[in-house]
Amino acid sequence: MPFTSTPQPPAIAVVSNHPPRGLKWRSSYWFTTFVVGLGIATDLLVYSIIIPVMPFHLESLGYRGISSLTGWLLFAYSAGLVLSTIPIAMLSERYHARRLPLIIGLLVLIGSQVMLMEAPSYAVMCIARVLQGIGSSMVWVVGLALLCDSTPEIFIGRQLGIAMSGLSIGVMVGPPVGGALYERFGYRGPIVFGLIVTVLDLLGRLFIVERKDAILWGVDPAASVVSMPEDVASTSGAQQKAPESKHQDGPQHPPNSRPLSLINVVVRLCKSPRAVVAFVITLTYGLVYSSQEPSIPLHLQRVWGFDSRRVGLVFIAAVVPTLFSSPLAGYYSDKLGTGWTVFLCLSLSLPWWVVVIIQGRVELFIVAFAIENFFTSGTISPLTAELAAVSREIEGVGYAHVYGAFNIAYGIGTSVGPIVGGQMYDHLKHGWSALCLLATGILGVCLIPTFFFVGDESLFTKLKTRLKLKVRTSL
Repeated sequence: MPFTSTPQPPAIAVVSNHPPRGLKWRSSYWFTTFVVGLGIATDLLVYSIIIPVMPFHLESLGYRGISSLTGWLLFAYSAGLVLSTIPIAMLSERYHARRLPLIIGLLVLIGSQVMLMEAPSYAVMCIARVLQGIGSSMVWVVGLALLCDSTPEIFIGRQLGIAMSGLSIGVMVGPPVGGALYERFGYRGPIVFGLIVTVLDLLGRLFIVERKDAILWGVDPAASVVSMPEDVASTSGAQQKAPESKHQDGPQHPPNSRPLSLINVVVRLCKSPRAVVAFVITLTYGLVYSSQEPSIPLHLQRVWGFDSRRVGLVFIAAVVPTLFSSPLAGYYSDKLGTGWTVFLCLSLSLPWWVVVIIQGRVELFIVAFAIENFFTSGTISPLTAELAAVSREIEGVGYAHVYGAFNIAYGIGTSVGPIVGGQMYDHLKHGWSALCLLATGILGVCLIPTFFFVGDESLFTKLKTRLKLKVRTSL
């Protein structure tokens, strides 16, 4: 029987008559959502800004096998992300530290970008990308855990969806800005832009007040207000007693419990079919999404003669719709359940992975690429909400644990994807068609475990229940 904690309002101890300025808004789940979303956007911008730039830069340096070399650079980033995730997740959950790791992650990200900008050789570029991955892992693991800490349980899907839209923003801004700045200022231009955005992100993280600290000043941002009428909730003042929160800071840990070891966390997650399926789909998403990245600039150049600037513009047109897919998917996850949302997104994405193979008009490619990304990226926010629910059901497993595992799954996918995509494009006669069809097949297979295992009540269970009711009614 899954462990569920008894909802109890956190103990509130006001430590001083002078709380931090702006305590309520700095600790609120809306501000936390904004900062976490900004962090995700910054991470993806730093990751993707070199996609239209690096092939041309490596070519100007005299390298050959450009698609494969670009794929290895993307691999280096994901390798750093995967290798650093486990210690970050375990330490964050053990000491319940969120804000400090986020700040450290930004400092690492700044240093790695400077190294990439001044790299004298390809090997140093790879080292810089590994460090970028380490900084990014703190954004994903600790940022998502911080958001779940501060958000009422009933709104987690929606808030995660809004924060995950930062993924689309980063991918939308990174490639076109990178291409345009490369054309105008050369190789350093895009990286300087990434440094500026990273510094702005750092300022946002310095303002955050964690929930565990806000509680000490008598403010609980995760206290649910749904039991109160809207007019009462909106007009209640500082003297209004906060209703009970649906989860505590680390709701899945009983009082005085010892933190689980890494092995115990892994064992408990592996025993949960919901967790395993969520990780498999996350890995698949990372693989198919990143498999196109090293090949798209070369494909557009070969078929339609695009330069780096025009490649960037294609990314804008294709990624804009995904700004809406994550918030919408998160919203419908709260309303319909994660099972329906993930199944529909996967199903509706499949035809468009085939349409992008067509080498006709570029307008058709852009539209198909946009719809493909809209539905494929729509699976991520429901999966993060699914993992939050899994965390609350398993005794001793915290948000940082499940998002650490999520980060590893995504990192493995994005490590393998660019290598597979780059090698297929370079060595197969119809490499672009082959990698798109491979992605179609893998996503199609993911529909099966989604149908049986995703959600508090899977689609299979719901269908079986409805059929039983129908049979009973007919009798």
